[in-house]
Amino acid sequence: MATIYEVSKLAGVSLATVSRVINNTATVREATRERVEKAMRELGYQPNTMAQSLASNRSNSVGVVVSELNGPFYGTLLSEIEKAFRAVGKHVVFAASHSDQAIEQQSIEFLKSRRVDALILHVESVSDEYLAKLNQTDCPVIILNRDVPALEKQCITLNNRLGGYLAAHYLLQLGHRDIAYIAGPQWKSDARDRYLGHCDALREAGIEPNPELFYEGDFQETGGTQGFLALQQKAIAFSAVVCGNDEMAAGVIAEAHDQDIDIPEKLSIIGFDNVNFSHYVYPKLTTIDYPIASMGQMAAHWILQHVYQQKTPPLQQLFEPKLVIRDSTTHYDDNCAKNSP
Repeated sequence: MATIYEVSKLAGVSLATVSRVINNTATVREATRERVEKAMRELGYQPNTMAQSLASNRSNSVGVVVSELNGPFYGTLLSEIEKAFRAVGKHVVFAASHSDQAIEQQSIEFLKSRRVDALILHVESVSDEYLAKLNQTDCPVIILNRDVPALEKQCITLNNRLGGYLAAHYLLQLGHRDIAYIAGPQWKSDARDRYLGHCDALREAGIEPNPELFYEGDFQETGGTQGFLALQQKAIAFSAVVCGNDEMAAGVIAEAHDQDIDIPEKLSIIGFDNVNFSHYVYPKLTTIDYPIASMGQMAAHWILQHVYQQKTPPLQQLFEPKLVIRDSTTHYDDNCAKNSP
């Protein structure tokens, strides 16, 4: 097994220079860094991670807590974070909280006990006060998809209210007036903001939101199916459905197919997130693009810049959603029979 002494000799530099390259603890000329890294590759030298941690007082690892580890939304987020850190020789440790306050705290404390250098948190249940107190420890925190007043400069968020507005506004432009809404859990700020944006668009068009056309789902495909069936039992008809995310929209599409309801001629459907399956369902789903990959990458860049003192592209905190028009929506006219009980 190659040693640091052999790397030093082959690269023609001192042991201290090799150490600085390995631990990234000081500025090294780019040409020198490349020479050391080339020698390491040629010799097959693998740095001792324990020694690196002792030398730099860093574990070279970052902890990430999200609600779930499965599904297209979180899969995209985690993949982008891992890719950004792997490119610079850092490691990522993931934990799932299942939107449970106790599990969120346990996951955070576990990752801290593993001496991660920073935390990326996509959490929903722990309080703002807990997060502010956490940030006062020696483990920097970056928050995704949530505004925490005490951590204003460490929050990377999406304008969810605008996204909700864009979905309803587009359907109104198509001539729809009786628009049903299947929401995510309203205790979640993003789900609540999306519905508020929906109501903004309706009121702008002179339409008061009808509680009979509202169903609170769970952001799961089954919640979309259950929501659609529940709405059909109401005493009011509707020609379009807005869903709080794409998974629930997929549930509505599946149930509509089972009932032989033509989409979009008899029912227009729009989702939120623009996850990878949204252009594979039939018909392809009109949705609101949630740039979660870019937001995950930005969280990684924040840590690389503030914790590891590495140069990154300019940081961005607020992201804007965009309407993605596909085949699940169309114009409403008087010949289109609304869904009725």
